[in-house]
Amino acid sequence: MLLRSSVVVLSCAVAAVLSASPAQATPSSGVTAQILFETTVPAVAGSSAGTDLTLRRIEIAPGGTTGWHYHDGPVYAFVESGVLTRTLQDCTTAVTTAGQAITEDHGSDHVHEGSNLGTESLVLLAFYTEPEGKPLSEDAPAPAC
Repeated sequence: MLLRSSVVVLSCAVAAVLSASPAQATPSSGVTAQILFETTVPAVAGSSAGTDLTLRRIEIAPGGTTGWHYHDGPVYAFVESGVLTRTLQDCTTAVTTAGQAITEDHGSDHVHEGSNLGTESLVLLAFYTEPEGKPLSEDAPAPAC
């Protein structure tokens, strides 16, 4: 009987470990982007690497989202049309309308998600200043809001 109980307890423990999943990044949906310009500025005295500069036109369909992510360098964006709703790492939201600009903080402690909660397409012009060789964004798990 003791052996049977041990097997049951061990089986439950294994099942619990195998069914637990780590926090997952959230995928984007309804997002298309076009690179308009990109270049790399070489390293200058005092810095170890260059900087990748990229300008993108991003369109997010109604109901679309960027998924949770962060940037390794500052990002500056202009809302050309529509309304951008960003949910920030502290679960607050920031709304930016057509004709307004934003600056996004960088680093893994500044995760955020951009969404189009409106009925028309959201169009952004985004200028990325990333460390050389880094991606434009890094996927991140959603915070526990």
